[in-house]
Amino acid sequence: MPYFIVYVILHYKMSQMKDPKRYTITAALPYTNGPIHIGHLAGVYVPADIYARYLRLQNKDVLFVCGSDEHGVPITIKAKKEGVTPQDIVDKYHEMIKTSFDEFGIDLDYYGRTTSEIHHQTASDFFRKLNENNKFVEQTTEQLFDEEANQFLADRFVTGTCPKCGHEEAYGDQCEKCGTSLNATDLINPKSAITGNTPSLKTTKHWFLPLDQYDDFLREWILKEHKEDWKSNVYGQCKSWIDEGLRPRAVTRDLDWGIPVPVDGAEGKVLYVWFDAPIGYISATKEWAEKNDKNWEDYWKKNDTKLLHFIGKDNIVFHCIIFPSMLKAEGSFILPDNVPANEFLNLEGQKLSTSKNWAVWLHEYLEEFPDQQDVLRYVLTANAPETKDNDFTWSDFQARNNNELVAIYGNFINRVSVLTHKYYDGRIPEAGNYEEIDEKVLEEIKLFPERIGESIERYRFREAQQRLMELARLGNKYLADEEPWKQFKTNPERTKTILFVALQISTALAVLSEPFLPYTSKKLKQILNFETLAIDLNWSNISNFDVLLPTNHNLNKTELLFSKIEDQQIEKQLDKLKANKKENEAENAQLEPQKEEIGFEDFSKLDIRTGTVVQAEKMPKAKKLLVLKVDIGLETRTIVSGIAEHYTAEEILGKQVSVIINLKPIKLRGTLSEGMILMTEDKGGKLVFVNPDAKTPNGMGIA
Repeated sequence: MPYFIVYVILHYKMSQMKDPKRYTITAALPYTNGPIHIGHLAGVYVPADIYARYLRLQNKDVLFVCGSDEHGVPITIKAKKEGVTPQDIVDKYHEMIKTSFDEFGIDLDYYGRTTSEIHHQTASDFFRKLNENNKFVEQTTEQLFDEEANQFLADRFVTGTCPKCGHEEAYGDQCEKCGTSLNATDLINPKSAITGNTPSLKTTKHWFLPLDQYDDFLREWILKEHKEDWKSNVYGQCKSWIDEGLRPRAVTRDLDWGIPVPVDGAEGKVLYVWFDAPIGYISATKEWAEKNDKNWEDYWKKNDTKLLHFIGKDNIVFHCIIFPSMLKAEGSFILPDNVPANEFLNLEGQKLSTSKNWAVWLHEYLEEFPDQQDVLRYVLTANAPETKDNDFTWSDFQARNNNELVAIYGNFINRVSVLTHKYYDGRIPEAGNYEEIDEKVLEEIKLFPERIGESIERYRFREAQQRLMELARLGNKYLADEEPWKQFKTNPERTKTILFVALQISTALAVLSEPFLPYTSKKLKQILNFETLAIDLNWSNISNFDVLLPTNHNLNKTELLFSKIEDQQIEKQLDKLKANKKENEAENAQLEPQKEEIGFEDFSKLDIRTGTVVQAEKMPKAKKLLVLKVDIGLETRTIVSGIAEHYTAEEILGKQVSVIINLKPIKLRGTLSEGMILMTEDKGGKLVFVNPDAKTPNGMGIA
């Protein structure tokens, strides 16, 4: 079907929808067991922020909430490792994450936390109401138990093989490779994350939400009502889960960190984090409403409110099946209109991993690329994993900045501003008679709000940003074709018209960039001196004005919107990743098993002596090899050693080393090597010498 027809159909469908009176937008609560990385941003927070900013630019009533998920098992694991309390961990990372969001421009209306008093009360009341209305079933079941640790193992206290895809590092609640939601007892060959032991089964009582009783509701609500408007990855995962048969899901856990189960007979039990966490959206709304004199129920219980959950694919089941079933069971809440989940973002071809430190951390990025928040926002949106997993590379980051933001967007704005200051002292010139190209460009500007908005409303943020850049490209092409710097000499009146039109493009860019590039938008509005405009330009009225920036309006001083990113900056980031990888490999390296036993007579055959390197040089055309002359007391030997990636010839000269001198000589690249230097690896993977404790004469035997 031609794009134009598709566009008309979609536009008609959207025009028939009842316009919501208000919007409640949630972004997945991040675990406070570590900082935020680019995978979180690309999958959840940047798209949610784009959507919220877009709506606000239309003067919509928008509530955008998020908060710290502070009761997850990963937090208790982190606390055990660091020898501190879980509260210490969540306090540390709550502030770090909140600060990172603020500095990066994630414009939340409220950022809460699940350890707050209001949240504890809200979650407890929610559980209590469902329990009083017999919405739970109590079951005594066998759960995994670590005898040595003397505790039940919930969720991420268990690892094992996923029964769906065979991934050997699946967690007790989910396989992060295939995204399947699991119970700990589903795992094959389960291991305790506390002691490494194989757990036993022990009986315990828990409260379960009987999801099987919501099968008809979910089939009607998801599989029929949202078949056309939900993303295929979201719909597909929900359908698969429903078709496999829904089972009761435990909403309590045997843990000492969390919200105590608020009923008698539940001592030592807390609310399951996936019952507790999504209620955090509601409690955050309550806290926001209290501070802003609002009625929180308007944003969660009114049918003229549109509720949207922005999440990653690993949270689809919880936000589309479990949480809606909880809301349905409670009875007074609205259901989400859409759950635009993204897939995963990889880094340099490998899966992002917090535990392996294979990540670009937001707080570190902000330190190393100050005032370049929008560059990362732009690249993450351009590579957004909207329909499949995608990859972030530092070379692409550099190329998109230099070739798109600098060369297209920034170049256009800089030329327009510089020429206006040069020719007209920064005052907007009066346009003369429009030529056909001028009228065409001015009319085309008016189409961009709807073009970009149509993509945003279908949660195609990558496409929406591409359409924004088409406006910058339009401006660049217009200037290149009309060449005002040449026209100024031969036809100065024509130059006035060209720059007047170019400044209208610049003004539209300043407004339409805000959801994607908020810092750039603010800077551009400052250059264009928006503060003194008589009209309040926003998304809704860009299309209604023939003139956005009037004649005789004064521009402020020109400044560059973007700066080129140099090769050295990129090399530094790649080197950091390599170092992280080596350190992680060293920390997780398995010691080689003991070799076959030998007798003393076998060992005594080795002649190990002390020696000193008296000459060293790089072997030509060999990356790893150094050719050494080693004084072993008896004589000076030639030894070819594969250490050139760890030491230069200058560094090793004069070193005392331990040498096996009775190995059979072997030719390496034409050079006869007459021994072997003893070495091992340090924690970072660097080769280090096995040396005598003290300086000894060359040729002394080592026994």
